[in-house]
Amino acid sequence: MKVKICGIKTIEAAKHAFKCGADALGFVFADSKRKIKVLEAKEIIEALPEDIWKVGVFVNEDPAKIKEIAETAGLTHIQLHGEELLADFRSIGLPLIKSVSVKSQEDLKEIEGLNADYMLLDSPPGKYRGGNGSSFDWDLARFLDQSNKNKILAGGLNPENVKLAISKVNPFMVDVSSGVETNGEKDFIKIKHFIKNAKTAGEEI
Repeated sequence: MKVKICGIKTIEAAKHAFKCGADALGFVFADSKRKIKVLEAKEIIEALPEDIWKVGVFVNEDPAKIKEIAETAGLTHIQLHGEELLADFRSIGLPLIKSVSVKSQEDLKEIEGLNADYMLLDSPPGKYRGGNGSSFDWDLARFLDQSNKNKILAGGLNPENVKLAISKVNPFMVDVSSGVETNGEKDFIKIKHFIKNAKTAGEEI
């Protein structure tokens, strides 16, 4: 099971997540309490191994602006959380992750028409797009094509529920942000437990 820790703001949190086995780190460039400046992300990314995903999170941002940020910071993947048309972002030249807010079976039908490299199943947005700490009904995943290997599960995950979520959705990757935080900051113990639980759940399936 692959694991993404999103909302990274410090080198210490990034290195700890990688040391614990994270496969991807997310850097938020959209309006959020976890928003990071481009040069701050660049400094963190330069301290990371090449093989870990460095994902930039955006909401309805101009493709040219995203390309500029990606090249400056050293991003490897682009995650889109707005109403973007994926064709507008192909010229960036990086794999695209498209977020889909899941409230009902109807929302899952939207996935069938997406031409994203990866599809991120998330809970409906709150104050911000993503990172709100709420989950959707994982039982809805039974309506998905189970052969689909590019699903990323997000929304309300934490060290205590990630095994159950994986057993219901069987995603390619799980994505967590607020679920590994204490008082709005990354909690190193929670990060370690989340990654361990996710990895062992993946081995059990």
